[in-house]
Amino acid sequence: MIRSMMTGLAIIMMLLPEVSMAQNEDKERSAVAAAEKWLAIVDEGKYRESWREAAVYFRTAVKQEQWIESLQAVRKPLGKLVSRKIRSNTYKTSLPGAPDGEYVVIQFETSFENKKSAIETVTPMMEKDGKWRVSGYFIR
Repeated sequence: MIRSMMTGLAIIMMLLPEVSMAQNEDKERSAVAAAEKWLAIVDEGKYRESWREAAVYFRTAVKQEQWIESLQAVRKPLGKLVSRKIRSNTYKTSLPGAPDGEYVVIQFETSFENKKSAIETVTPMMEKDGKWRVSGYFIR
């Protein structure tokens, strides 16, 4: 009996990483969907709304007017979105300079009207209400 319990436990232990990976993939998919929805708001030039839809952590770190000014200076000159595709997405539970939590770091290969090749990094985080919201956005 002990031997069969040990065998069963060993099988469960081998399956745990697969269950964890599947859960992370689900989280990554949900975070990517949230990021794409948020990016659509930015693409429409609704910068004030993008700030309101961002994570509490983001809104605490960046004042609304600072955000709007930054996007008008950096994003607006790039022009309209031509294409955007996911380059990578990685689930993390800690990031430098941020509180521990659940994050997905997503990189998009993006082309704009006035900048043919850019990398957008969008980092949604899981908020206390169970929703993914963007906590970071960079273009290079």
